[in-house]
Amino acid sequence: MKLSTRLALWVALTVPLVVLALGALLLGLVDHDLRQQQTTRLRTLALAVQPDVRNALTAELNGRPGVEKQRGHQVLSAALDAGVLVLDPQGNVAVEGGPRPGQAVQLPPPTGKPVSLPGYRALGVALTRPDGTLWVFSPDSSVSTQVATVRTNVLFAALAAVPLAGLLTLALARRATRSLGSLATQASALDPHEGAAAFRRAPSGVTEVDELATALSTVLARYDEQAARTGEALETARAFASAASHELRTPLMSMQTNLDVLAAHPDLPVGERAEVVTDLRVEHARLLELLTALRTLARGDLVEADAFTELDLGELVDSCVATVGRARPEASLTFAGGYGVRVRAWEPGLKILVTNLLTNAAVHGRQPGLPARITVSLRAAGPEAVLTVDDQGPGIAPDRRAEVFERFVRGADSPGSGLGLTLVAQQTALHGGTVTVSDPPGPHGTRFTLRLPLSGTPFQEPTHRNWLTQTLQLRL
Repeated sequence: MKLSTRLALWVALTVPLVVLALGALLLGLVDHDLRQQQTTRLRTLALAVQPDVRNALTAELNGRPGVEKQRGHQVLSAALDAGVLVLDPQGNVAVEGGPRPGQAVQLPPPTGKPVSLPGYRALGVALTRPDGTLWVFSPDSSVSTQVATVRTNVLFAALAAVPLAGLLTLALARRATRSLGSLATQASALDPHEGAAAFRRAPSGVTEVDELATALSTVLARYDEQAARTGEALETARAFASAASHELRTPLMSMQTNLDVLAAHPDLPVGERAEVVTDLRVEHARLLELLTALRTLARGDLVEADAFTELDLGELVDSCVATVGRARPEASLTFAGGYGVRVRAWEPGLKILVTNLLTNAAVHGRQPGLPARITVSLRAAGPEAVLTVDDQGPGIAPDRRAEVFERFVRGADSPGSGLGLTLVAQQTALHGGTVTVSDPPGPHGTRFTLRLPLSGTPFQEPTHRNWLTQTLQLRL
C-alpha cells in the first residue's frame, strides 16, 4: 500500500472520531447552557408572579373567590407556556395551570433551587405573609429537541467528514510524496558499479526526503569504501601468496638439497652432517622470518583507523630496547630518556617499527670483530616526536640510502629477509611520519631519524597502502 493511500485511510478513520469527540463535548456544553437558561427563566418567572400569587392567597384567606380567581388568571397569564402551582398553608391548590407533572408525582419540599422531575424542570419557593408555596414548571421537551438537533448535525458532519477528509488527504499526500517517489526512481535506476559518484540529487525542499537522500548517499559512500577495502584485502592476499611463493622458493630448494644429501649419504661424517643441519636451521629461520614479515606487511596494509590509540612513545621505545637487548646480548644498547612524549599510534605497528630499527642497527651497525654499540634518543621538537638510532657500523653510502627501504633489498652477507626496513617505512607512513638515513655525529656509522606527529597533531593517513601489492622488486 502506498504511503499516500495509507495516510488517506488513517485520516478518513481519524477525522470522524475527532468530529464525534468534539460533538460529544459540544452536546454537553449545549445541554448545560440550555439547562442554565431554563433555570434562569424559572427563577425570573417565580419572582414575576409572586405579587399576584400573594394577592390570590390573601383573597382566598379573606373569602373573596372573585378576587382570587382574577388573581389566578393574572398569574397564569404571566407564566405563558410555563406551568404554575400555588398551594395554601394547608396544602390545598389555590392556583394551577399550564403544563406540569401529574398528580401522582410527589413534589419535594421547596428550597428555592431547581429540581428535576419526570419530564419537567421545577422550582419551588416557600411564601410568607401570607404563607403558601409557589411552584413553576418548564417542560424538558424544548431542551431535548434542541439537543437532539445538535446531535443529528454532529452525526451528519462525522459521516460527511469520512470521504471529504480521505480524498483531500489523498490528494495532498500524493503531492507531498512526489519527491519521495522521484528519489525511489533514481535509487532503483542506480548502477551499482558507479557507486555513490552517480548519485547526485538537488535539494527537494522537503526535509525528510533530503535527509533520506543524504543518508542514502552516505550509505553508498560507505559501501564504496568497504568495497574498496575488500578489493585491497583480496589484492593483499594475492600479493602475499605471490611474494611468499617467489621468496620461499630459494630457501625451500636449498633445504631440499640438504635433505637429499642427508638421505643419500647416511654414513656422512659427523662434521659434514652437522654443517648440513646448521644450514637447514638457518634456512628454516629465514623462512619463519620471511613469513612473519610478509604477514606484518599485510596487517599494516589493512589496519583500520579505530585501532589507533594514544600512548607514551618513551615507554614503548624503552620496552623495545629491552627486548632487542635480550635477543642480541652481544650488542650494547643505550636509551637516553625521552619519557612522556605521547603520540597517537597503532601500538603493534609502532613496536615493529622501533624493534626493526634497533635490530637492523644491532645486526649491521658494528665494526668487524667488535660488538655493536647503539645509542637511542627521543625528544619532542615542536609538533613532532624525534627518535634517533645511531650505530658505529660501516655506514650506508648516500646513493644507496633510499633503496634500503625497498622490499627484499639486502646485502650480500645479510641474514635477514630484506623486509625489516620496508616494515619501518610502511609503519612510518601509516603513522604520518618520516624516516631518513644520515651520518651520525661520530666518525663512522649510520643514523636513522624517525619523526612522528605528537598526540593531538592532525596528520593525513595514507589513502592507498600498497607496500605488499606494489610492483615486486625481487632480489635473490
